[in-house]
Amino acid sequence: MAAPMLLALLIVAGWPLGRTIWFSFTDAQLSQTGDWSFVGLENYLGEYGLLRDPDWWGAVGNTLVFALLSVSIETLLGLGVALLLNHPSRLRTLLRAAMLIPWAIPTVVSAKMWSWMLHDQFGVVNHYLLSLGLLSAPVAWTANPDLALFTVVLVDVWKTTPFMALLILAALQMVPADCYEAARVDGVPPWTVFRRVTLPLILPGVAVAMIFRLLDALRVFDLIYVMTSNSRSTKSMSVFVREQLIDFQQVGYGSAAATVVFFTIALLTLLYMALLRPALEKVDA
Repeated sequence: MAAPMLLALLIVAGWPLGRTIWFSFTDAQLSQTGDWSFVGLENYLGEYGLLRDPDWWGAVGNTLVFALLSVSIETLLGLGVALLLNHPSRLRTLLRAAMLIPWAIPTVVSAKMWSWMLHDQFGVVNHYLLSLGLLSAPVAWTANPDLALFTVVLVDVWKTTPFMALLILAALQMVPADCYEAARVDGVPPWTVFRRVTLPLILPGVAVAMIFRLLDALRVFDLIYVMTSNSRSTKSMSVFVREQLIDFQQVGYGSAAATVVFFTIALLTLLYMALLRPALEKVDA
């Protein structure tokens, strides 16, 4: 029964991945992908190989900082929003729908929208901050190397926090009401109820939400590329791959970078699951 699905998955995902890995061992060019020579690990470990390229390691650092900051902030904010929406209210359905608007907007559209809003000359963000006296001069939020990455993180938080809140809210609604009733009868303080009852029971759901977001954040491309293009201060691993493949037309080198991105994401995901497993097993027990 699963054979057709596995075959389709192999064709759709396995073949492109295998072809990319193969090209990473060649010197193929975008203009002539059929004319290539086998170079072994030259694209990885050679004199000008990927693992000796400071621009690559800069992109790795930017990606990790972006992923850690965005996922951490989105998880905390998403938990807070989910806790608020979990309380009975006549406006709860309306609030849920309104909350999903940022997440429903296509990433390219929201990135371009925020680029205009954060413009140093005619952006509304600078306009209101100057009007309130919080700034003495306009700030180039996406052009300043010291602020660009943090600005992109905040835009990502604005867009993706509703996704985290929705997943955590689903976990909250699975918590048995009897647990809260017993805590209320025993006179347990609300913070203790949250720490001893709610949080352990929703931990598996929060873990799943964080895994989804971590995978998405590690391969971020569109948000960073639209807002800051190829800027070194914000360049992610995926933007680096695109630059090598399209701008420089180095299919072999770009494929090597794409291969490392794939295995980096897989390794970090497995490491995250391994670190989280003891906590999940403790909850199940």
